[in-house]
Amino acid sequence: MTTEATGVRLDCDGPVATVTLCRPDVLNAQTPAMWRALSEFSRALPGDVRVVILRGEGRAFSAGLDLSVAGASGPDSFADLAALPESECADRIAVYQSAFTWLHRPDIISIAAVQGHAIGAGFQLALACDLRVLATDAKLSMAEATIGLVPDLAGTKRLVELVGYARALEICATGRRMDAAEADRIGLATVVVPNAELDDTVRDLAAGLLANNRNAVVEIKALLTGAAGRSHAEQQRAEREAQTRRLRDLTGRGE
Repeated sequence: MTTEATGVRLDCDGPVATVTLCRPDVLNAQTPAMWRALSEFSRALPGDVRVVILRGEGRAFSAGLDLSVAGASGPDSFADLAALPESECADRIAVYQSAFTWLHRPDIISIAAVQGHAIGAGFQLALACDLRVLATDAKLSMAEATIGLVPDLAGTKRLVELVGYARALEICATGRRMDAAEADRIGLATVVVPNAELDDTVRDLAAGLLANNRNAVVEIKALLTGAAGRSHAEQQRAEREAQTRRLRDLTGRGE
């Protein structure tokens, strides 16, 4: 599925889907049209897709929101959003958020391949993925506060889950940039590799994820994503129930 006109592209190769931001001339700066296309990709994924790789074309993952679009007049501009009734403005933002939240889907594992800048919306897009492979030249920033905005693309909870409240507050409120080494140290990166090894590392990671039983991996993801909201006893019960389903399936006793 190709939507080059909107600046994003979806390519499917068996169980692996690759989503590419393809506006390299502006460092893959994002627009609402791109977000709508990303949401459509979720509905267009073939049922056998198990891994989604998100990457940016050129020397950056994404420099964030395209301010030349958001700051202009017309649909989806700051002025357009501000003129809407509050509930309608919130509903519009919810549509934008869906471009990010589908990467949390329980039936897939998403991997961000990050090189160069991942700023603002770019950082939040990387956070939306389950795993983040960073090139050594990666630069991350939650820069919304620097233009008077807040992060609103489903990135705040993910950031707190990964680095804790105090660190997340410092990152968001200062809008400062961090390099790949710091991102690795505080738990934002799954792995950091030289730029030349980024694609091969992501490919190997995808192969490792595909090597095991799909239903087992789906159950594992559900156990881990839900763990923070459960007590120890609740988590142990969830483990027992998941294992019972796996045993029944593997022995042909499932319904």
